[in-house]
Amino acid sequence: MATYALIHGAGDSAFYWHLLEPELRARGQEAISIDLPCEDDSAGLAEYVEAVVEAVGERERPDLILVAQSFGGFTAPLVCERVRVGLLVLVAGMVPAPGEPGDEWPANTGYPGPAGASEEEIFYADVPDEVVREARRHGRRQSDAAGADPWPLDAWPQVPTRFLLCRQDRMFPAEWMRGVVRVRLGIEPDEIDSGHCPALSRPRELAERLEAYRREVGLP
Repeated sequence: MATYALIHGAGDSAFYWHLLEPELRARGQEAISIDLPCEDDSAGLAEYVEAVVEAVGERERPDLILVAQSFGGFTAPLVCERVRVGLLVLVAGMVPAPGEPGDEWPANTGYPGPAGASEEEIFYADVPDEVVREARRHGRRQSDAAGADPWPLDAWPQVPTRFLLCRQDRMFPAEWMRGVVRVRLGIEPDEIDSGHCPALSRPRELAERLEAYRREVGLP
């Protein structure tokens, strides 16, 4: 049995993964959704990492899979320096460079900005209305602290990494994000037909993609 540790993005919560978790468990795997301290103005990237490490607990083994959404891409690689990880998957994730604060990531990557006028249009365009209402209710304030922290690694960790790009993503437009992944990770992203939040709009397909990655790298 593999363990999926699920890391949400900015201003979000573990609720983001509530539809994906049962899909993974139905496939015989363990799923742990982590609440990052995103509202805490004293919490930077180190505290985000600590929250993940604490949630993972004794599961320091090669069948641990980290899945990071959006700004979770700044946290997940740092966890790989603390615990043994068998696979790292970024889902519409931000890919940091050494020494780069999250606040500088948009300018450094040539980010074109979101394509939409409202939060629903940008994040939840393909998410069912009732799920959008619940997701908004579970949303949280995002402190500026973590975004000001320089990303502390000298290079991407030596862990098998996959990137799942969302073709209809209005937050991180697909054409631009393909270039970011190629330049910063040196890999071709895989793609899913969804908006920015496939764990809410396509949880079953996302689970199947994650399980295919697991089998591809030979995890149990």
